[in-house]
Amino acid sequence: MNWPYELQIGWRYTRAGRAGRRNGFISFISFVSMIGIALGVMALIVVLSVMNGFQKEVRDRMLSVIAHIEVYESQGMALADWQATAAKARENPQVIGAAPFVAAQALIARGDDMRGAIVRGISPDEEATVTDLAAKIKDRTLSKLQPGGWGIVLGGELARAMGVREGDSVTIVAPGGQVTPAGIVPRLKQMTVVGTFDAGHFEYDSGLALIHLDDAARLFRVEGPTGVQLRLSDVHAAREVADELAATLGPQVNVRDWTRTNRNWFEAVQIEKRLMFIILTLIVAVAAFNLVSTLVMTVTDKQADIAILRTLGASPRSIMGIFMVQGAASGVIGTLSGVLLGLLIALNIDVIVPAIERALQVSFLPGSIYLISRMPSDPQSSDIVPIVLISLVLAFVATLYPSWRASRVQPAEALRYE
Repeated sequence: MNWPYELQIGWRYTRAGRAGRRNGFISFISFVSMIGIALGVMALIVVLSVMNGFQKEVRDRMLSVIAHIEVYESQGMALADWQATAAKARENPQVIGAAPFVAAQALIARGDDMRGAIVRGISPDEEATVTDLAAKIKDRTLSKLQPGGWGIVLGGELARAMGVREGDSVTIVAPGGQVTPAGIVPRLKQMTVVGTFDAGHFEYDSGLALIHLDDAARLFRVEGPTGVQLRLSDVHAAREVADELAATLGPQVNVRDWTRTNRNWFEAVQIEKRLMFIILTLIVAVAAFNLVSTLVMTVTDKQADIAILRTLGASPRSIMGIFMVQGAASGVIGTLSGVLLGLLIALNIDVIVPAIERALQVSFLPGSIYLISRMPSDPQSSDIVPIVLISLVLAFVATLYPSWRASRVQPAEALRYE
């Protein structure tokens, strides 16, 4: 093939070194360097894919309970005309569902047990258009919420913590009291538990209760819905759509998307992901810089060959290119092997982890503790591409010093004792 001789000789040195024809120790070090790069890249891909999987799993469970965007009155009062607000929001092509709501913090009591919760007043028919959980339990549970019936649906963890079942009564203690001749007394309302729900997200399963929209308006003394929930066709566009709606709907309402509602959790996940990326990248860096020792020994072993090439007219730049090709080839082989192995594991982790659990008779994710019984994985190109580029850059940088040393070899000195 009509390739530059630097490429041909560099690739020949790489193959010869791996075959161990001339120096078994150099061959071993070169092989270890490639294996180290491959394992580092594989670990990065697998770990970040699992973290993405957990993030996606939690996000999906979270979004099964809450809407993508909430529009509410800036003063905390009822919206003057929620239908008009919903209609104006629907003009945005991303908005595919809208439902009114009333939300407030309250205490839920049964006997001496009292717990804080978010009480959300919903319209059962319209709620199913904005949240997945409502669509799933609409016919079984939400249909039991009737105006004036004073029924309540509790999160599963909240119901279990309070020891209540369907048909039991609980007392809602609303914020703010009512003035009587005896002073200010709390506003209490007894309600009947008509069902429970389990979204798989502890925060909502243990701190959310659903009642009918009309009952919530009477309980919290508002004249109507305090806000509108919106569902989008693309959940990832929530922040951009929220900014557009804030400009469209005017200053009399606040617009909040799901990423801002759970901002602390998502920021914590991103910080953890960045730190894990940095830590595991150090593994790749250590393996890549093992190439330095490999190439230094190769340069020492090939000094006679370098001298002959220089005598035949090869320039220092060409000598440097030969050994850069050799080091870069090891980096490329290690990186590509790591990518293939990492993707193989990440895409089949739902098969590999159960097999390991059966072999070791252990359970890495007990469902009773984590609420997620399987190991999720979601490899993304936005993670894989930077991993590949960083690995290749580190391998390339590691070849510079040994290659420069090779280019400085003097033919006369190298051949003196040959």
